[in-house]
Amino acid sequence: MKPKWEFPLPDPGAPLADFRSERFEVLRIERSEDLPSRDRAAIDVALLDMNHGYPNVGHDAIVALLRDASLELGARLERTGMRVRVLSYAVRDKLALPEHGDRRHRLYVGTGGPGHLDPHQNSSDRGTQEIVEDPSWEARLWELFDAVAADEDAALFGVCHTFGLVCRWRDIAAPVLRGPEKGGPKRGVGTNVLTPQALAHPWFGKLAGGVPDPRLVPVLDSRYYDLVPTHAGLPEGVVPIAFESAGSNGAGGDALTMVEIARRGDGTPRFFAVNSHPEIGTPERVAELLERMLRNGTITREVYRERSELLPVLRQDRNQERQRVARVVFGDLVRDSLERLIA
Repeated sequence: MKPKWEFPLPDPGAPLADFRSERFEVLRIERSEDLPSRDRAAIDVALLDMNHGYPNVGHDAIVALLRDASLELGARLERTGMRVRVLSYAVRDKLALPEHGDRRHRLYVGTGGPGHLDPHQNSSDRGTQEIVEDPSWEARLWELFDAVAADEDAALFGVCHTFGLVCRWRDIAAPVLRGPEKGGPKRGVGTNVLTPQALAHPWFGKLAGGVPDPRLVPVLDSRYYDLVPTHAGLPEGVVPIAFESAGSNGAGGDALTMVEIARRGDGTPRFFAVNSHPEIGTPERVAELLERMLRNGTITREVYRERSELLPVLRQDRNQERQRVARVVFGDLVRDSLERLIA
């Protein structure tokens, strides 16, 4: 069975702007002057780029996913005369953030990224474990999260670094460096344990099925830090969806990995984040993205080789089930929100 997101990519050597099609375009926002004029025919999706200028296939994978969804919904866009415009905000390195007050954006997507999850702790260069950055963007991001959570017509979906920021914003969980007792940084395909709330959830309940233990789902991990709840119970309205597996017996560990902040009236999540990488699609899609980034000069040959080492794992380790989970916790949520905005 082919994955849902299976539209062709543009030429691998093309710049980001050449993801453009008749009903889709991408613009990079680093300064206020980069922000295009409002356009009633454009559905402006805010992509919160947390990569701090570091090369990351996840950002382009999200762009490709949004483009795929726009192509799939192309007939509806054409009927309404609409198009999808992704505005990629360089949050951490250029301090560029969207404002929600004018409700220009009603769909936000947050990427992964390097460094400590508290920008005030990023004062030394230690590769991607810790970086050097100006933390002044954090207060503005908290205001944005507040506004989106309060707006029932707005949605936000985040992965990896954005998940950690969401947890810190709501005082849900604190980042804890994965030490030797946990095997150090988490890489590759891991297992999450669904909570009872997830199994009873009108959306996430569909994750369970077709496996011996319906609570266990495969995810693609890449992180230095676990997010460990800071209180005995989570804040009111916050729903834990999954924890990292603590072993082969199916018990959940101490690290929270999926959390819902808000849902729509029909039960569909509208503010949700995961501490994994569901945006990374099929191995073929990842290989194309890496080749494109290499030809475009956005990654070095060394980075290309390092990232390519993951491809055999993606092909062999629970590939189809991982993709199914990724669609439920990310791809289908993004598409659902786009469909609602077109309607």
